[in-house]
Amino acid sequence: MDLHTAIQETQCALNLVLNNKFSEALDLLKPWSRDSMYHALGYSTILVMQATMTFEHRDIQTAMSTIKDALQTCQRFRKRNSVVGSLSSLISKQSNLQEEEMHAEICYAECLLQKATLTFVQSDAFKQFEGGVKLGIGSFNLMLSLLPQRILRLLEFIGFSGNRGFGLSQLREGASSQSLRSVLCALTLLFYNTYVSLILGTGEGNLLEAESLLEPYQQKYPKGSIILFYSARISALRGNFEKARAMYEECISSQQEWKQIHHLCYWS
Repeated sequence: MDLHTAIQETQCALNLVLNNKFSEALDLLKPWSRDSMYHALGYSTILVMQATMTFEHRDIQTAMSTIKDALQTCQRFRKRNSVVGSLSSLISKQSNLQEEEMHAEICYAECLLQKATLTFVQSDAFKQFEGGVKLGIGSFNLMLSLLPQRILRLLEFIGFSGNRGFGLSQLREGASSQSLRSVLCALTLLFYNTYVSLILGTGEGNLLEAESLLEPYQQKYPKGSIILFYSARISALRGNFEKARAMYEECISSQQEWKQIHHLCYWS
């Protein structure tokens, strides 16, 4: 397939995508994706778009594999310079690339950009970003859902809404992730289950969930005052008052810097 026909077909595929015909676009591009640089670029672009919208591991892996194939396809059309040729082109600042070779360079560069994007999505930095999003959205929805209905209706009128179930699900996902903010998501859920839901009368606290959330931190930070405090609180809610008292005392003696935690233990 010649270059201009390939560009036209890729444009047709783009039109299909913009008309919500995603599968048809992929079907149009895939047969030539290993023989045409533009078909390869278009095919990988659609899959990268899908991966960055779904964040599904399978979609990301598929897109990354497709980009590698696209890079190989584009590489075949790039000019093969010798060392002497590369140096001479740098000195003369002139390009001796043919039309097809110039297109191959730009397609190759775009594929590298897509690869960099997916690498970021797969990286730990993105995991930290995602954890922050779940903490923020989860806490925001949960806090708004606890407001009186009169205030909540007013906030909904100006565009805000609080979905308690959605907020809790986001916090649970954040707590189960291995990110910087997973502990903050867990502590938010602990506070909700052991205090907020009981004080505001929104239902009984989920003590099973609270214990499950706390368990890994009990093993990791057995002398941590915050962990000891919630362990004592859960024991008190379970009716194990002697155990709760002993843990409150241990919490108080574990540190002397934050006196406010001592006060919480006395009040509880």
